[in-house]
Amino acid sequence: MNALTSGDFTEVDEPFDLFESWFAEAKASEPNDPHGMALATVDADGLPNVRMVLLNGRGPDGFVFYTNTQSQKGEELLGQGKAAALFHWKSLRRQIRIRGPVSVVSDAEADAYFQSRPRDSRIGAWASQQSRPLESRFALEKAVASYALKFGVGEVPRPPHWTGFRIAPLYIEFWRDGAFRLHDRIVFRRASAAEPWTKSRLYP
Repeated sequence: MNALTSGDFTEVDEPFDLFESWFAEAKASEPNDPHGMALATVDADGLPNVRMVLLNGRGPDGFVFYTNTQSQKGEELLGQGKAAALFHWKSLRRQIRIRGPVSVVSDAEADAYFQSRPRDSRIGAWASQQSRPLESRFALEKAVASYALKFGVGEVPRPPHWTGFRIAPLYIEFWRDGAFRLHDRIVFRRASAAEPWTKSRLYP
């Protein structure tokens, strides 16, 4: 474990470069998917939901993932317009927390990513009525077969209810495990995406 330090990552003044550095290390060391992140949303009553999704894009404008907009998370994202995400890389004993408003990506961006997916995944996006009751596994397989037949060997277009969301972070926290639970934590905050970051160190 790492000793409590005042140097290294805690002295960085820009969060996106630090994210890229940690993410590159996670891709090299994490035995499962380093792109996995826990995504938290809230419903109209303020009751939270959390589930694992995959990070599919990132940059200074935010962190992108894709989903069915008619799913529970899609409805909550569109309804409340905000989300939080957590990366936990156990192999590195590190976490990154992100919070901020969400927006829908452009049609061009969503189309490009959709076409990069395996064909069977594209068909699955049409067949799955995500988050709705399913009578049996056979019903899902039947729907997949039906759409596979519909699209034949041609192009599989993006469903109108399937798109991406971008979290524009107003809060990014970096956490590194420390001996005796004396962890290192730094947080970057800003009031809006147009404003500069402020950084502070937190007690573990």
